[in-house]
Amino acid sequence: MRTIAALFAVSALAFAWDVQEKETVRQTFPAATRLDLDNVNGSVHVTGTNGTEIVMEAQKTIEAKSQDRLEAAKREVKLETSQSGGEVKLFVDGPFRCRCGDGGSGIRDHGHLGYSVRYDFELKVPAGAWLRIATVNGGRINVENTTGDFDLSNVNGQIELAEAAGSGNVHTVNGKITATFARNPPGATSFKTVNGSIEASFRPNLAADVRLKTFNGGAYTDFDVTALPNATPVAERRDGKFVYRSNRSSSVRMGAGGPEYKFETLNGSIRIINRGQ
Repeated sequence: MRTIAALFAVSALAFAWDVQEKETVRQTFPAATRLDLDNVNGSVHVTGTNGTEIVMEAQKTIEAKSQDRLEAAKREVKLETSQSGGEVKLFVDGPFRCRCGDGGSGIRDHGHLGYSVRYDFELKVPAGAWLRIATVNGGRINVENTTGDFDLSNVNGQIELAEAAGSGNVHTVNGKITATFARNPPGATSFKTVNGSIEASFRPNLAADVRLKTFNGGAYTDFDVTALPNATPVAERRDGKFVYRSNRSSSVRMGAGGPEYKFETLNGSIRIINRGQ
């Protein structure tokens, strides 16, 4: 997951933009097996397909205080695209990027530039492609029908992972996380937010060691669990099923145990759901 050294969330509503311009950017990348997308402002929607190429459509929206500032945005903010072998990299660059000494990619407040640039991505990818997707402001991340591993990162927005079959990280700061799995993750998987709930639905044969942590909220599941050493969950019967509830931090084993799944939020609840057959 990328390091964010300096971040200032800026709402476009704080500025009176006088001019706007939109542009659609399309590009196709053949024989792709990996996607690394680093966005700043805007949403990302990724859909897995049976194809072997990545098809990108990006809606670029520039809002500015004047025509002069709009022209500056067109010069200064670029979508850089490249492909090396099977790896495709998409990188939104501009003067708001912080070239940090620790090698991280930080974001600085760019409202003072007199413009705002937003990229909203629609991508079709091979279902088994490895994904690293990041955005910061003003958008959500949606990934659906993929079987490859993933690293999904947002800051001010929610993340939705639908019908996935890989393993990886789903992390945001201000937003809800929802995930449904067509096949339970075979490797270590982490779900983390600060302000938001986490809801994840798994297949009924789930076997995992689960770490749960929440401060202002509870953690719930309708899977059968056994407590691991640090905590004992409390069970209550609800609609004919046992529902296990724990507060703060706990560790439980589901089924025979297996890969480690981590769920962590500060302000929100955690729900781990048996989605049935």
